[in-house]
Amino acid sequence: MTIEGPFWRAIAVFRVASLVYAGVLMAQHEGFAEPLTGWVVIAVMALWTAASTFAYSVRALRGRPLLVIDMLVTLACLLATPYVQGQFQGQLGSMPVPAIWVASPVLAWAVYGGRRLGAVAAAIVAVADLWVRVNGPDSPVLLNGAVLLFMAGIVVGHVARLAKQAEERMQRAAEMEAAQRERERLARGIHDSVLQVLALVQRRGQEIGGEAARARQARRAAGGGAARAARRPPRADGLGRSAGAAHEARLRPGHGLHPGHPHRPARQRGRGGGGGRAGGAGQRAGALRAGGEGVGLRGGGGG
Repeated sequence: MTIEGPFWRAIAVFRVASLVYAGVLMAQHEGFAEPLTGWVVIAVMALWTAASTFAYSVRALRGRPLLVIDMLVTLACLLATPYVQGQFQGQLGSMPVPAIWVASPVLAWAVYGGRRLGAVAAAIVAVADLWVRVNGPDSPVLLNGAVLLFMAGIVVGHVARLAKQAEERMQRAAEMEAAQRERERLARGIHDSVLQVLALVQRRGQEIGGEAARARQARRAAGGGAARAARRPPRADGLGRSAGAAHEARLRPGHGLHPGHPHRPARQRGRGGGGGRAGGAGQRAGALRAGGEGVGLRGGGGG
């Protein structure tokens, strides 16, 4: 149901209420020139009230042809006033036979097309009402009805237009919210599908094996060996340090080695203190032998 529904129901209620009022006026005022014709006009108004109420409730029938027919029926009932009332039309305060029922098409046009179309309908009905009053015998020309028709058409049309715009904005907001929810649902579905596919590929790869599985196992093994080597503490090598020290002592100039034979200790000059020099030479020779053995051990270990 659109927001126009309450407007059309309100117009239907107004038609019924104004029809009852026109019937009451017709029954109270005696002395009409053609009272029977007046009751015929009331009957036509009643039939059209029922038909228009149904027609305006159906959205497919609600259009310009129905609006035009509504206006023509109302003008016909209004223009029959001089023929029905006769001389009674000139009395002060007398109303046309349809009375306020003539405002029904003005409200219908305003709800359908806004304040501009409502103003046009009000102008048409106001001109017909003025024509009836001008052509009547001694009938006063009153502009109150025309002013009220214009106010009704413009105000009701403006309110109806605002209501339609609010409904359109609400409809767009609802569509945008529905589209956002649909995008979020699709995004969740795609994300879950990708994760499921990746998990399936990984599981199938582990089951099938092949080059990828062997390469993965090799990487894991290499990574484990490197980690164990990094965690192993360094070993102390005393022999290597002894051999290095002996080698440096051998190469140091003036260490007491014979120039022609690097591994033979040079003879000490003089005989005084020979025992001391012999003892020093023996110690150095022992150190050299120890260094040579250390070097041999390291070489053998490396081979």
